Amino acid sequence: MFDHVVFGVSDYATSKAFFLKALEPIGMAVVSEGPPGVELSADGKVSLCLFQTAEKPAHLHLAFVAGNRQQVDAFHRAALEAGAKDNGAPGLRPNYSGKYYAAFVIGPDGHNIEVVCHEPEA
Repeated sequence: MFDHVVFGVSDYATSKAFFLKALEPIGMAVVSEGPPGVELSADGKVSLCLFQTAEKPAHLHLAFVAGNRQQVDAFHRAALEAGAKDNGAPGLRPNYSGKYYAAFVIGPDGHNIEVVCHEPEA
């Protein structure tokens, strides 16, 4: 659905480090960096772009796709190690669907960051 998502962050270095560590389990890495910020992607097609801003951005809910439930678990651990606040441990969310396995954290700017797997347990 998306080609890229772009949003401002209050502390570029902290946010870049957070997203790199937290999203590494799903293959996200820097694909380009320079003015105005950094572009992260796992497949070179869809990207997340961050830039420094003095504006106080509105809180976002960003949900990333995982290929398996182990990636969801790894994301949650990595995000907490990177300084995130827990907002929902890895697990099934049957109120969403029978296969909705996700984890949620609050990132450096208060954004709700989710990684979700829609595949059945392997």
